[in-house]
Amino acid sequence: MRHYQDQKPWFLFFLVIVSSLFQLSCSKSQNVLERGSSLSAEDAASDKLISPDSSFTCGFYGVGTNAYWFAVWFTDSKEKTVVWMANRDKPVNAKGSKLTLRKNGVLVLKDVDGTNVWESNSTSTGATKAELLNTGNLVLRDHKDVIVWQSFDYPTDTLLPSQSLTKGQKLVSSSKKGGFATGFYNFYFDSDNVLKLLYDGPEITSLYWPNIDAPNVFQIGRTNYNSSRIAMLDDQGRFLSSDQFQFSASDAGRRIKRRLTMDYDGNLRLYSLDNLTKSWNISWQAMAQMCNVHGLCGRNGICTYTPNPKCSCPPGYERSDESDWNSGCKAKFNLSVCLKSDEVKFIEIPYLDYYGFDLNYSKPITFKDCRDLCLDDCRCQAFSYRLTGEGVCFTKGDLFNGVRTISFPGRLYMKLPKNFPVSGSVMPQASGANCKASAANVQVGSTSMYDIEFKKVKWAYLYSFASTIGAIELFILVSGWWFLFRKHDTPGKIEDGYLLISSQFRGFTFSELKKATKNFKVELGRGGSGTVYKGELADERVVAVKRLGDIFEGNEEFLAELSTIGKINHMNLVRMWGFCSEGKHRLLVYEYIENLSLNSHLFSSSFLGWKERFKVALGTAKGLAYLHDECLEWVIHCDVKPENILLDHEFEPKIADFGLAKLTQRGMPNSEFSRIRGTKGYMAPEWALNLPITAKVDVYSYGVVILEIVKGIRLSNWVADADNQEPEVELVRFVRIVKRKILCGEESWLEETVDPRLQGNYSKNQARTLVEIGLSCVEEDRNKRPTMATVVQTLLNCEDDL
Repeated sequence: MRHYQDQKPWFLFFLVIVSSLFQLSCSKSQNVLERGSSLSAEDAASDKLISPDSSFTCGFYGVGTNAYWFAVWFTDSKEKTVVWMANRDKPVNAKGSKLTLRKNGVLVLKDVDGTNVWESNSTSTGATKAELLNTGNLVLRDHKDVIVWQSFDYPTDTLLPSQSLTKGQKLVSSSKKGGFATGFYNFYFDSDNVLKLLYDGPEITSLYWPNIDAPNVFQIGRTNYNSSRIAMLDDQGRFLSSDQFQFSASDAGRRIKRRLTMDYDGNLRLYSLDNLTKSWNISWQAMAQMCNVHGLCGRNGICTYTPNPKCSCPPGYERSDESDWNSGCKAKFNLSVCLKSDEVKFIEIPYLDYYGFDLNYSKPITFKDCRDLCLDDCRCQAFSYRLTGEGVCFTKGDLFNGVRTISFPGRLYMKLPKNFPVSGSVMPQASGANCKASAANVQVGSTSMYDIEFKKVKWAYLYSFASTIGAIELFILVSGWWFLFRKHDTPGKIEDGYLLISSQFRGFTFSELKKATKNFKVELGRGGSGTVYKGELADERVVAVKRLGDIFEGNEEFLAELSTIGKINHMNLVRMWGFCSEGKHRLLVYEYIENLSLNSHLFSSSFLGWKERFKVALGTAKGLAYLHDECLEWVIHCDVKPENILLDHEFEPKIADFGLAKLTQRGMPNSEFSRIRGTKGYMAPEWALNLPITAKVDVYSYGVVILEIVKGIRLSNWVADADNQEPEVELVRFVRIVKRKILCGEESWLEETVDPRLQGNYSKNQARTLVEIGLSCVEEDRNKRPTMATVVQTLLNCEDDL
């Protein structure tokens, strides 16, 4: 007995060794595949690679009885969630399909008939082994242990922590829930270096994130002035990108398994794995309101919150495919026939809008004129009319991205044949299918937003009643306070402010300006600082009244701005005649300029002749040079664009809105701006690069304007590049092409650059000078841009060359 006890430890060790050898003989599970070895779909249960920490598994992933994909998936998740696939669009047969690491170092996936379905490289890599890492990255290493290929460079729909997303890479959604085939939604770096979400469907391609209504990427915290194009999710749940987009998981911290996935429904979501339930929770998502995802309900489809998003068809339409809402709705009538006006009727649907595909945009316009635009155009399928102070009309050639929500201020009018019966309500009829975000447990994001939208409707009347009572009580309280304390509440410095400007401007009451503008009836234009209305004073002077937004914190700041404007006087700057500072109202009264703004002449059929164009370029330069160098205080305009260049009866330019820019006294250091100003397409790179803002930002904007004057088109629009098939800003392409032609000595570059509508009626010397000045003004390096004083002198030298 004693002898047996002495041998017991050795006996146990022997049993462990035998057990381990037995397990190895029954399974090929490992994290390395040597050169010349294979994994078989027939033995998918045992033929697989497992990461050293067992977080990830790589092998044949089967669905049903016969379809297999070579993939990498989370080992512990309840659904064995796939994060990468080699053959997502070409599943292989269960019998006889193999993945082999050939002797030339190339991974090859073969189907049962011997055909190559996928391979890692087309040429030899010299790899000696394939290895699955703890990060979920499948790599090939050579004899020096250097990685020569990795799955992280070829993402499917998921980005893992420590995996980078770079130029040319995309996360592409699956086509349906539970499927693996390539879908229509993409997450990628666009040609402007900004991360985008794109619907790339069979019929349309449409960007829908970031906010498509934002004037430019800078105003939503992004920048397109970067060349690296790289983004990454770290192991703490933080996402960082070279375009300055960043976010953190709601459960940020280490030791949590995460994945960033481009989901089948068009939303980009960050998921965290619950270690107890092994299910995924959403810890961040890009789209809070799913109806803003383009293509969700297909052609003619309408997305409505009920309170969850649900797809439906408008009157006269039915589902194209009962199993797939992405296919949208089809008409029950013949759309190919061009109906006469007396053969058409319109069905009104309130709160509905279809994004994009506008045949016509007009304002101000009457409802009848808007309706006639659609009637007279066979392509028009519907028109949208909004009455928000003025009539705004959009005629629609195609109906995509339909959203119906009570917050939308317009109505849509669907065109149908007059004899086509529409039974019941004219409201769109919803289907039984919900477009729910995900089967996962949603912690943050869209669900709460949908509930809020639903509650808004439910409590609308209660809120209205409570608001009315509250308003009455507040009015009584404020009235009492006014009569008791109004004699003691006016600071001396504000009174001084009134005295300071009283000799220069007339003070108007709000009721005077309300009467002069006929209750702000005729809108002349609007911008970031406010809206301009046409008015007529009691002395019959026609004026432009600008109603400012919330850009001034108080009366003192407003009066300080006015005192500065009063010191500025130049023939190429719009004159201010008066102001109103009453309660919350802040208004400015300007001289009325007969020919409105430059954009209304430059980008329309009533285009300007060359003489007027050069006059505008020279006069605008003079006005900016005055602001920068000659007036009593140094003024940067910060929003130079055709909309802010007005033309008088002789087409002499007058710069508007200069008084609302930041002002800095001479000799002071460069000012720091608290918020980005400007308009997309005209903003200098300094805004995005956080450089000190100088007068060179106006020089850049001026350069864009004079290039548009020469070309006769907007240069801030997006166009498709014929070389790489990626969209880019027209200005970037224009500058690149013109510089290349000049460098190559092409003699026809000027004729190809100037607006063809001029039919050759222009001064070649002046045109060449404007283009050269414009190209120098839009240099990314601001030190290479000229001053406005230099520009004026250059233009004066060729003023007589007509």
